[in-house]
Amino acid sequence: MPLHRNLLIGGKETPAVSGRTTADINPWTGEPYATVAAAGPEDVRAAVDAADTAFAAWAALAPLDRRQIFLDAADLMKQRGEQAVELMAAEVGGTRGWALFNVALAANMLREVAGAITAPRGDVLTTQEPGGVSLAVREPLGVVAAFAPWNAPIILGTRAVAAALAAGNTIVVKASEDAPVACGLFVADVLRDAGLPDGVLNVITNDKADAAEVAQTLVADRRVRGVNFTGSTGVGRTIGTLAAQHLKPAVLELGGKNSVIVLEDADLDHAVNAAVFAAFMNSGQICMCADRILVHTSLVGEFTRRFTAKVADLPSGDPSLPGTVIGPLIDEAAARRVAALVKDAVRKGTRVLTGGGTPERALYPPTVLADLPDEASLHHTEAFGPVVAIRAFTDDDQAVTLANDTEHGLSCGILTENATHGLKVARRIRTGIVHVNDQSVADEPQAPFGGFGASGYGRFGGRWGIEAFSNTRWVTVSIEQPHYPF
Repeated sequence: MPLHRNLLIGGKETPAVSGRTTADINPWTGEPYATVAAAGPEDVRAAVDAADTAFAAWAALAPLDRRQIFLDAADLMKQRGEQAVELMAAEVGGTRGWALFNVALAANMLREVAGAITAPRGDVLTTQEPGGVSLAVREPLGVVAAFAPWNAPIILGTRAVAAALAAGNTIVVKASEDAPVACGLFVADVLRDAGLPDGVLNVITNDKADAAEVAQTLVADRRVRGVNFTGSTGVGRTIGTLAAQHLKPAVLELGGKNSVIVLEDADLDHAVNAAVFAAFMNSGQICMCADRILVHTSLVGEFTRRFTAKVADLPSGDPSLPGTVIGPLIDEAAARRVAALVKDAVRKGTRVLTGGGTPERALYPPTVLADLPDEASLHHTEAFGPVVAIRAFTDDDQAVTLANDTEHGLSCGILTENATHGLKVARRIRTGIVHVNDQSVADEPQAPFGGFGASGYGRFGGRWGIEAFSNTRWVTVSIEQPHYPF
């Protein structure tokens, strides 16, 4: 019997007004893992009602009391690691290591925002008024609409809500249809059990057919004061446009077309290991995953040989088995999409060094390509699957040109044993994140996380997350009566 979960509105688990439910499919078995309530516009409005009602009391809660909730939630998150392993394997095909990493980073995010609650927030300004005091004060927005994705569900479900809650806002989160439990309800359960008051965090789940209507209703509600979205660039454009139409600030973290650059002074063993991790962690389904490995001509032959051999040996299959590295993609349609991109590339002249072919349901083999032509769709399209292309470059200028040849600007890794050389190249890469002598996939809760261009705008993480979900007000106090000209 599949698990069933209802909506979370005002602290109560309630079915959709319509009574409808939708299936949550296990990508490995193709069978339902769970059913969840399928919300409609009326449920969205009820969730916003609950968040709006809870706002004043939550914003006024003493900072030390609010901080303790997040510290307790961090401890609970870590304690539920095995529950997360089972949940992520069944709901999104996540491997054990990936699930435990999700839990560990989510717990650290909760600790980071706990500390931010009592950190200084605002500035004392200079003023022309004799004896006056001028302040820039940061205050919560109100109700925030959050959109949580499926690919790193516990990390990104936590990131969608943590800073906004810590800043004193209340939230309605629309969970991904592909991971409604992990990215929405699991995170909410942890916070509720840690003492988060009723109505402060509300979770909406919905059928895919209703996604656009649910999102539009949520963002358009006049009581919603801010929006954050993590997901694909295509959907992000829609959410960003909708927020702009209603003059609401938005933080968008979208897709990437990321490179790992192997400079001529790189350590080859380290470069191979780093690049394999960058390309194939979570089967390539991370916004920071490397689609492109750019290798100096002096190293490309040996690098390609070692890299391809390592990729060919990656264990693939059942995500519940401890040794699995490459699990299924989120669904069969995603696997077919990746296969079509590879097929198009091959038709236009690409060589397949390992992998390729036809997917087995949602499982696509780890694939390495060479000679990817510019006219192939994969040259500009984010793979978001276990596929990577190797390309040679002759000098730093060409490496930078190739890495920047994308509308995206999220992350980049530069592998070198010469930090000065690596930093010089890094300064020329147009991405929001760049790692010298490391690969492209990394996340730390205190760091500003986000991209440029089609990878979105705004920043999650650390003080930047708190600032993103608060308003700045100018407040003055005159301790002498001002003089007026009339």
